[in-house]
Amino acid sequence: MKRTANLLMGLVLVTLLITSCGKRETGQLTGVQDRPAWKGINPYGMVYIPSGHLHVGQNDQDMFSSNIQKPKSVSVVGFFMDDTEITNNEYRQFVEFVRDSVARVKLDMWREADDKGNEYLDKTQEIDWSDDMLDDMFYQGDMAFDGKREFNNELLIYRYQWIDWNKAASRAEKARTSVINKEEVAIYPDTLSWVRDFAYSYNEPFARNYFWHPAFDDYPVVGVDWKMTKAFNHWRTKLWNTYEGNGVNTEEFRLPFESEWEYAARGGHELAAYPWGSYYVRNAKGCPLANFKPMRGNYGEDGGIMTVVADAYFANDYGLYNMAGNVAEWTESAYYDYSYQAVHDLNPNITFNAKDTDPEALKRKVVRGGSWKDIAYYLQNGTRTYEFQDSTKSYIGYRCALTYLGRSINDF
Repeated sequence: MKRTANLLMGLVLVTLLITSCGKRETGQLTGVQDRPAWKGINPYGMVYIPSGHLHVGQNDQDMFSSNIQKPKSVSVVGFFMDDTEITNNEYRQFVEFVRDSVARVKLDMWREADDKGNEYLDKTQEIDWSDDMLDDMFYQGDMAFDGKREFNNELLIYRYQWIDWNKAASRAEKARTSVINKEEVAIYPDTLSWVRDFAYSYNEPFARNYFWHPAFDDYPVVGVDWKMTKAFNHWRTKLWNTYEGNGVNTEEFRLPFESEWEYAARGGHELAAYPWGSYYVRNAKGCPLANFKPMRGNYGEDGGIMTVVADAYFANDYGLYNMAGNVAEWTESAYYDYSYQAVHDLNPNITFNAKDTDPEALKRKVVRGGSWKDIAYYLQNGTRTYEFQDSTKSYIGYRCALTYLGRSINDF
């Protein structure tokens, strides 16, 4: 009996020894040692904007805007930003992901459940688009045109969830479910915006070709509303975490805040009116420096009648292309006339996710940078305007941002 007890005691000591060796316990406060490594990320197509300080507000002598948007000194934490506006071909990757997902659901292409009981679509299986089960994804009967087999883009719905962090941070007690929101967003670009935006103007070729034709692959995507950009960023985050996360999720891709956008557009030139660091829209030779409307009725003087490729013209000193002109850009921020007086001076931003039933005034989102159809005033770093979040325009696109986690050696 005594021998058995000694044997058991020995086994316990050995077990404790092995366990302590595995955890490398030293009696010191060392923190958890088996944490995953994190060396930061460098997303393809993005540039890093270091933390810094700027004065937001109108640069030009615009008395009306100066009274409404009084300049303010703010600080912005470092972040990544796409060096160009999101292009047609980049957005098409999102569209085809949703299209293929719809088809795989119809074809019952599910993988076996994982340890947690989750099922996933099997993306390794090729889709047979001639399968009869997919016929209802294409226009049928009277909806078909001229004998063509055309995909019904109304089926492209992206479903996702997001957390209302402001509501979660409020002190009122609430259930977790009250801060989790579900969205269903139709994500195919509104190609008819090319026709709708311009009365008595022939833009049907762009409605038919701009998004899908290879000639426009590297042009900025347009016809996307604010909610479509949010859906895109959710998908982009999941895409990154699935293939590049290495077990550690990154921060979420998102639209840039208004203050971030202006800070990035200035390119380190604090008081310059335009992203290229000048007070003028032409260089010493008289050539326009961006894609905008230089003169009445003369859209092509700057080299582009409408949009141009996303990396046209020279980048600013942060390496960002077309922060002025080409297409105006959605931001994350809600638009209020006197928001500069209300926002904080650290990472300032006002975000409001308006419902479809909310008043129109609550659906206004800040749009920056001006477009191919705008005069030079809208290209200025400090000029702010808005569009309604459910509007799609042939002159508004977007680019994405991503908060940098940790402190960069380039900061200060």
